[in-house]
Amino acid sequence: MPLTLVIFGASGDLTSRKLVPALFQLFRKQRLPEGTQIVGFSRTPFSDDAWRQALAKSTQSFNGEHFDRAVWDQFAAAIHYQAGDIDNGGAFDALHARLRELERSGSDPATRVYYLATAPQFYEETVSRLGACGLADEKNGPRRIVIEKPFGSDARSAHQLNDALHRVFHEQQVYRIDHYLGKETVQNILVLRFANTIFEPVWNRNYVDHVQITVAEEVTVGRRGSFYDETGILRDMFQNHLLQLLMTTAMEPPVRFEAEAVRDEKVKVLHAIRPLSAAAAATDTLRGQYRGYQSEPGVKPDSQTATFAAVKLGVDNWRWQGVPFYLRSGKAMSCRTTQIVVQFRNPPHMVFDSQPAHACDADQLVIQIQPAEGIQLHIQTKVPDAGMRLRQTDLEFSFQREFAGVMPEAYERLLLDVFQGDASLFARADEVELAWGIIDPIVSAWQQTGRPPLEIYEPDLWGPASATEWMHRQGRQWFDTCPVLS
Repeated sequence: MPLTLVIFGASGDLTSRKLVPALFQLFRKQRLPEGTQIVGFSRTPFSDDAWRQALAKSTQSFNGEHFDRAVWDQFAAAIHYQAGDIDNGGAFDALHARLRELERSGSDPATRVYYLATAPQFYEETVSRLGACGLADEKNGPRRIVIEKPFGSDARSAHQLNDALHRVFHEQQVYRIDHYLGKETVQNILVLRFANTIFEPVWNRNYVDHVQITVAEEVTVGRRGSFYDETGILRDMFQNHLLQLLMTTAMEPPVRFEAEAVRDEKVKVLHAIRPLSAAAAATDTLRGQYRGYQSEPGVKPDSQTATFAAVKLGVDNWRWQGVPFYLRSGKAMSCRTTQIVVQFRNPPHMVFDSQPAHACDADQLVIQIQPAEGIQLHIQTKVPDAGMRLRQTDLEFSFQREFAGVMPEAYERLLLDVFQGDASLFARADEVELAWGIIDPIVSAWQQTGRPPLEIYEPDLWGPASATEWMHRQGRQWFDTCPVLS
């Protein structure tokens, strides 16, 4: 079936930096549906040719040596532009007429995908305009809408956004995109768990001591200061990326790899997470701000916004009861890494008298999401010619070493799934609202009680020094290692 992709916010950074380069790669790999048309909608006054030329330049800069001008010229023939304001109903009527004109040559009805690459404050207005002029009507083919994060700023606004969407689109038509779920290494967690029999028997409270999920960034807030100062680390990273990784790690096996079956199991995990009270937030969370944040452009000089947070959560079900999940993220950290560490328990009895049990490092499974994509299994081995002295040794799997070619961008996979109508890697309405229900009480406790205190930390470290002490008091330690996979 032919496809028409309409990008709202077509002149923005997301379109030029992520969407069009991903679409070009799909075209180069011959994975776009035959008869695909791409229509940009924005108030910037471009002609078709002017927008194509601007996109050629930006796509070449992002695709580098993989940019082929001859292939681009073939791809660009399917790119069109329609100028218009979101708050102008007549502009949507003109867009509707343009889409009918582009699709008229096809013998089959076209699947139409509306991608909201605008600022979040325009989501509801765009959706309302689409409904008012009949652009959501599926009489002439499937209609889907893609929503970028953030999905609201709290549970109330997320519910309001979902209501606005559902007044025009059915839930099955809505694709809430989190680019983390398009990463090959995140999807590989499901394969690691559910396609290998050696992990499932030990993937539970009997063998796992705790789980660490870290998303660390070297960069500061930079030009995002004004946005970030109103958002903070919990809303920016925890409600979406970190909770998505937690759900993928903790979920039960779905009966089959289908959208609703997968999302049902993820939602069960959120139901099992007990929200933190104000008292618990004071002891089970940490927050910090990197030195120099208050001098960033757009940041209030006395800002109390956290740029680092660590949160301890519990999943109250049979598999994970008593196993803490430590979520950590921050700006201006020691290195850029996203990793999941499954820390196993120590052996119940150490049979090697020369090796005290407390000196033996327990096994660890480290899943590197980015930038060194792969898996490390840290196990105990014997040191040669040293009696029965043990040492922790690594077994490694590296995507780059095992598979030829460049790792595909997350948006390539996610866009293709939208075109094919597969919502497995997209958030459902109840999932989004439940996730906010976990984060909102922490935000509220921080604002109302001021506890835990906001600590200043030096850039290029792993956050506040108290984060290390906090883990030590619980008899544990962070996996503070920048990813290196040979």
